[in-house]
This record gives sequence, structure tokens and C-alpha cells, in this order.
Amino acid sequence: QVRLVESGGGSVQAGGSLRLSCAVSGFTLTFGCMGWFRQAPGLEREGVIDIVSGTPQAYANSVKGRFTASRDNAKNTLYLQMNSLKAEDTATYYCARKRCTGKLSPADVTDWGQGTQVTVSS
Repeated sequence: QVRLVESGGGSVQAGGSLRLSCAVSGFTLTFGCMGWFRQAPGLEREGVIDIVSGTPQAYANSVKGRFTASRDNAKNTLYLQMNSLKAEDTATYYCARKRCTGKLSPADVTDWGQGTQVTVSS
């Protein structure tokens, strides 16, 4: 059974950093595709980073140069390092297992985590 558990969210001031974790069970994250997504209040869920075989492949333009994904194979855990945070990064962040389409689309997701809230104050 696939299970994705995010942690590490919180409140931070603009310009600060946070690292989110996604503990994966039920499959090995280095096989297949995953992604980080987020959803701000009143907005649609959007893709942040597309990950293939545990390696980030594509970033949303809004986070390029500020966010990066990494992994710990031994822990089967995915990370999202977020630097230079802005108020517009405020959202619930989700990790997800997805079909390998090369797109950052929520429509390709097969399994979602429960999400973790990130709040950035300006």
C-alpha cells in the first residue's frame, strides 16, 4: 500500500527557508515518478517540481533558483528545500506519486500525501 507522509511545514518570514520531508512507503522512490505540488487558498493545485527516479527534472518557473528536491535513499524519503521564500509561496504542499508524463500536472497523480502547511509572512 502506497503511503506518503509530509512534514516540516510551518510559519516563516519572507526571505527565510524551510525543508519539507516526504516519507514514502509502499514503493521505492527511485523507481518511477513523483512530484511536489502546492495549493494556495482559492487557487488550483499546481506542480512545483517534477521528479523522475528520485531526481528533479523540471521546476515551475515561480520556484526556479529557490526550490530544489533531494532524496535519502536509505530512508526512502524525498525532500523539498525552499529558500528565499515569498509571501506568494504560502500554500499547502503535497508530495505525490505520479505517472511519468514529463508534465507537472495534478491530473497525472496517482497517490497524494496529506499535505503540510507553509505560511510565509511579509
